[in-house]
Amino acid sequence: MKKITINLATVTAFCFAVASPTLVNSSCATPKAEQADTLHIAAGTSLPYSNPEVPDSIEFCGKMIDLSRFDRHERMDRELLAFTYMHSTSLQMLKKANRYFPVVEPILKENGIPDDFKYLMVIESNLNPTARSSAGAAGLWQFMQGTGRDYGLEVNANVDERYHIEKATRAACRYLKDAYAKYQDWVAVAASYNAGQARIASQLAKQYVDDSLDLQLVEETARYVYRILAAKQLFNDPAAFGFRLRASDLYPPIPYTEITVTKSINDLSSFARSQGITLALLKNMNPWLRETSLSNQSGRTYVLKIPTREGMTYNPRNTIPHDKRWVVE
Repeated sequence: MKKITINLATVTAFCFAVASPTLVNSSCATPKAEQADTLHIAAGTSLPYSNPEVPDSIEFCGKMIDLSRFDRHERMDRELLAFTYMHSTSLQMLKKANRYFPVVEPILKENGIPDDFKYLMVIESNLNPTARSSAGAAGLWQFMQGTGRDYGLEVNANVDERYHIEKATRAACRYLKDAYAKYQDWVAVAASYNAGQARIASQLAKQYVDDSLDLQLVEETARYVYRILAAKQLFNDPAAFGFRLRASDLYPPIPYTEITVTKSINDLSSFARSQGITLALLKNMNPWLRETSLSNQSGRTYVLKIPTREGMTYNPRNTIPHDKRWVVE
């Protein structure tokens, strides 16, 4: 058996090198930027996290909401922090708003609904037109099946207009107008969209309060209006939340042509191919199509959006921000 000799000096030098990152190659060393940040933080001059300022008040649908009382201040603070640190979701909402706000805003206006209700849509679906909750609510406005049908939407396995952006927005307008006729207060209307009109009305009476923000409610509903207000703050000043987007980062509206259909389409894949697109693209533009065929036994009129070839290959450098406050350029 060979005798193994261990050089104590060599071992000591090796251990010292491993324990001292500055003595090994750069792949093992702490990045210089990270070192600088660590030293910067240690000096107490700055922190890597920030807290958007809670305003003393905020305007919603023409009404000033006082946020100076401690409970309101802290509720608002919670939602502002949530939008600040759910980075990918907040950034995607800002990007998608550039595509969907130009569609939704005119519909709200023509139906006499305050523009601020687009922020209710934001928190309902995170601006995902195909969003579906565990309870079965669907689309940008998160209608349940029964409510969608009550407000004029076709909802079945083949066609689900809760996913139709324009039609669902008009249905939401009808719902909101009905709620306003009951409450004569847009803040209560917003709360009722989450809790239901009957519940808000009964709790206002039971708790002897006039302002729905003063109600003791389950946590989801208690947070609801504050989330809407925080979304408005985010869209009014993304930079205050640490989000600095370029115009080229935003999602532009996709140009399209329209085809009116009054008969069944047995094979939507074949139909899409005849239009120079795929089934996936057809459903992306028309998410209310739920199957691979369009059954139209009753002869209804449907309008299908077909993206133009130029629109499918948009140039981000040509994107125009819907709201200049969203970008830093």
